[in-house]
Amino acid sequence: MERKTKPFTRVVTVSLMLSAVVFFGSCQKNGEAPAGNMQDDSALTTSLETDAVTSTTSATSSLLTVSLTGLKSDGGYAYKIGYPLSKSGDSNSQPSVSKLRLFENGKELNPAHSDHQDIRDYGKGRFSHWGTTLVFSASDNSNPAKNGRKYTYTLDGTTGTTTAAKPPANQSSTAPASSAGLIGYAAYNGTTTGGKGGASVTVTSLSALRAALDDGTSRIVYVSGTIKGSGDDAVYVKSNKSIIGKPGAVIEGVSLYIFTVSNIIIQDIRFKNYVTDAAVMIKMQAHHIWVDHCEFSTDRNHGWDYWGKDISITREADYCTVSWCKFHDTNLSVLISGGIEGHESDKGHLHVTMHHNYWYNIGEREPSMNYGSVHMFNNYHLNNDSYSIGARAGGTVRTDNEYFSNCHKPITTDLDGDPPGYISGASTNTYVNSGKNDITTGTSTWVPPYSYKTALDAAANVPSLVTKGTGPRSTSVN
Repeated sequence: MERKTKPFTRVVTVSLMLSAVVFFGSCQKNGEAPAGNMQDDSALTTSLETDAVTSTTSATSSLLTVSLTGLKSDGGYAYKIGYPLSKSGDSNSQPSVSKLRLFENGKELNPAHSDHQDIRDYGKGRFSHWGTTLVFSASDNSNPAKNGRKYTYTLDGTTGTTTAAKPPANQSSTAPASSAGLIGYAAYNGTTTGGKGGASVTVTSLSALRAALDDGTSRIVYVSGTIKGSGDDAVYVKSNKSIIGKPGAVIEGVSLYIFTVSNIIIQDIRFKNYVTDAAVMIKMQAHHIWVDHCEFSTDRNHGWDYWGKDISITREADYCTVSWCKFHDTNLSVLISGGIEGHESDKGHLHVTMHHNYWYNIGEREPSMNYGSVHMFNNYHLNNDSYSIGARAGGTVRTDNEYFSNCHKPITTDLDGDPPGYISGASTNTYVNSGKNDITTGTSTWVPPYSYKTALDAAANVPSLVTKGTGPRSTSVN
């Protein structure tokens, strides 16, 4: 990723009668045209004084206030502050070194390190700490100087004294028993509680499953026995649903379509033989989805193009966690984003956590991803034929304490001539009887913005933990 910057020029003129401070800032990032930023004396003096005061308090709270005085449009949804920050951030040689975290009324904005053109074109909370300049967008693409919100930030990577993000509407801030183990992105920037507080219903047929999931009511839907479709049947899932398998529950030949909705939990279900798209298809800006303790399998006798994927997370979907799931005996397992050209709107989305999952006897895609930010820890990859983890199109994968055994190519950024992605944390993994990684880009420094160290197991313990703990549980825990 090429990003360019020009040095700041600052002229300060002091007299006994008048203090005039003029700041001219120009930077260039991914072809950005230089932009001057002249301000009147009083506005800039106020900005600099505000920065100085908040910087003084940063030693104790680390929380700084963005002064909106002199804020200038940088084109589209992007706005640029009119004064230099007290610490430099990203640069051409270090494009992701900044630790700046930005908050809007206490709610964290993302993604950081965004290209300036993406901030202009897409906005939605994207920001960049480039040199000593902050370029950012509001969460709803409004004008930050006029929307009445307070913008704060930290320069050291801490959260300061910001308040926790409020959960989406119709959700409780207290997780139910079925989401007690939730960590990762599905619990970030909101939370995922599924159908907590709604009525419970047990279904045993495809028609009953459809009726329970395709309505506007918060609901906990228990699946009992085997629900079998034709292979290409699809069930649409509305928001605020928990889909939980009773012991031995199977959904076969059916795909769950999770489109434009949010707050879904899927647990303890064995998915088999899905022909259309994927067993669980998360798409079209769906967000806050948790898939946990499920099993996915087809067979490897029908060719690569016959069966659908196990899980597909595409088209600006966001904030998903996949945990303690078992994937086996299929060719193409998990896809995060689909195509590359024409799907650039996926940038800034596709935040996915995958932890303590078990892949064995798989062709590839454990997972394959484009554009997104994917965090993987304590997953077990066994007997892979092609590649396990693939990153393309500028997307970033962070791995922590993964375990690869008898895998042809554990990690790659070189896939079919597509633009490469980035990898961080590859050195934390264990590789046994496996081929070499094929990482063609520089080591990324990206780490996820949430806490997970207390849930991180040693890589050496992963095979035992994961083989025993993944897949549907034999006794009900709900």
